[in-house]
Amino acid sequence: QVHLVESGGGLVQAGGSLRLSCAVSGRTFSDPSLGIDAMGWFRQAPGKEREFVAAITWSGGDSYYADSVKGRFTIWRDGAENMGYLQMNGLKPEDTAVYFCGTTSWRGSRYYSVAEFYGYWGQGTQVTVSS
Repeated sequence: QVHLVESGGGLVQAGGSLRLSCAVSGRTFSDPSLGIDAMGWFRQAPGKEREFVAAITWSGGDSYYADSVKGRFTIWRDGAENMGYLQMNGLKPEDTAVYFCGTTSWRGSRYYSVAEFYGYWGQGTQVTVSS
């Protein structure tokens, strides 16, 4: 069982920054048979589908980004502390959404941007960007 808790959301003006955190608990990281391959961040605005934002492989630290956030967002992880992070700079009103972190055991970049391949999710944290 993996438990994820996001934090760091809030209200910010356009052009501002926020840092989201995702705390991971459970025995998944210490059990190679149940190890996490990647952590991802997704977002969902009212009435919209859950949208891929960024992902990172837990062991190698390879990162992947949606085109809409490249150059503005940075994902990283601290495996020793079981923490994932998403630094969001240059925020735009269209970034407004509930942001979720999740983990997937599927290995391969083709899976990382697809929400259906993620087995565990946090509760979400609201990010609101005003004009």
